[in-house]
Amino acid sequence: MRFETLAVHAGGESDPATGALSPPIHLATTFKHGPAAERLDGYEYQREGNPTNDRLCAALAALEHGQSALTFASGMAAISGLLESLNPGSHIVIPDDCYTGLRILAGEFLPDRGVRVSTIDVTDIDALRQACNGGIDLVWVETPSNPRMKITDIRAVAEISHAHGGRVVCDNTFASPALQRPLDLGADIVMHSTTKYFGGHSDVLGGALIFKEAGEWFEQAAHRLHITGATLAPFSAWLTLRGCRSLPARMNMHCSNARAIAEFLDKHSSIERVNYPGLPSHPGHAVAASQMSDFGGMLSIELRGGKSAALAMAGKLKLFTNATSLGGCESLIEHRASVEGENPTSTENLLRISVGLEHHEDLIADLVQALD
Repeated sequence: MRFETLAVHAGGESDPATGALSPPIHLATTFKHGPAAERLDGYEYQREGNPTNDRLCAALAALEHGQSALTFASGMAAISGLLESLNPGSHIVIPDDCYTGLRILAGEFLPDRGVRVSTIDVTDIDALRQACNGGIDLVWVETPSNPRMKITDIRAVAEISHAHGGRVVCDNTFASPALQRPLDLGADIVMHSTTKYFGGHSDVLGGALIFKEAGEWFEQAAHRLHITGATLAPFSAWLTLRGCRSLPARMNMHCSNARAIAEFLDKHSSIERVNYPGLPSHPGHAVAASQMSDFGGMLSIELRGGKSAALAMAGKLKLFTNATSLGGCESLIEHRASVEGENPTSTENLLRISVGLEHHEDLIADLVQALD
């Protein structure tokens, strides 16, 4: 079954009780059970599972070609739910360019649990081999990365990590399964901030882990989710399931618009660098072309003139909204160093752009007036 068809139908079976085509929302926090706590219909308490969430888990697993999925109240809840299930003494590798929340979790919280973290350029395969010497438990991949849009060869990382006894987790938020399926490329687990392209409308928070195999680590993560309570609410699950249906169509337009904008900005004299893997000049272009069906709706730019030039441009835009997050219908822009807080890793002249679903000529006209 092709992806577009699967996206519409996965988790979207008609309601057996009413025949409704739109999946019902089960808001119940508790379910009837027997006198000895027998689960008469498979459910007991919302934190342990509910029918709407189960539909979403089934859809996400199908779309990522995984065996099982877990959903969480946010992307960070999914990241921490997985990484904090590591045993003390574990050694993990994370990318030097990655989501700020992951960087802070790895720097401030995981060491307290006895987890050793190596931060490297994961796109440098020789550096990865060196980091894995002596054994590795987990390699975290984020491709395309946030916000410099680095591209990591998932196949190569999986081969090295597995050879040293480790597993591979891939943050697939920027690409979504519409463009890239890491489990098919050798990764063991995929992480998503479902807030972004799965939700698609900037109105629902969530996160997910999709497992290639429902093995021991899945059981550990599921148990931790149950006990710590970072559960996705049924209404949020329903909104995300709705977003799954339109994901392929939206991603086509995100990609088309982003490509047009990247090509325009790449030729503009005020722009020092455009970070977009769809450009042949991007250092990861060939790898991206080998593992992605298109290059996504995210890019970042680095302006000549430093921070003042970046803030001036961002302040003049009218269609692009200065806001964090990504993947919604509207185009967003943000000065990442300002958003990242006290110890930013982004350069002061960098702006991250989430290209939305407006007409690309209107978006380019807005960029023209802000730059000229």
